[in-house]
Amino acid sequence: MTITAPASPSAVRRDQEAAALVVDLVALATATPSTEISGSARRGRAAVRARHTSMYLIYVIFQWPLERVGAAFGRDRTTAGYACRQVEDMRDDPGFDAMLERLEACLRLSPCAPGWHLEA
Repeated sequence: MTITAPASPSAVRRDQEAAALVVDLVALATATPSTEISGSARRGRAAVRARHTSMYLIYVIFQWPLERVGAAFGRDRTTAGYACRQVEDMRDDPGFDAMLERLEACLRLSPCAPGWHLEA
């Protein structure tokens, strides 16, 4: 078992803000309220699917480890891993895959994406 130092408060805040960006984008794309996506209560199937999609996008685009993805949603790494596997399976649907490609393109341009730097 690997023990890691707790993240700094500013790092946790940045992760929460990055996750909120993704949740808001997915909420707009799926017409699911962001409060249902990020809330801790079990919601309907649409909210669960949107939450899984948000976790997947963070994992793939922001390249966060599953432990960090789960923490951003108040869940553990196994839940984040399950979410990512579910979304990978849903990509067989051409309509869902097209939506994910558009969301991925948006997020690659966000300031949370790897390689994005502020110009001085």
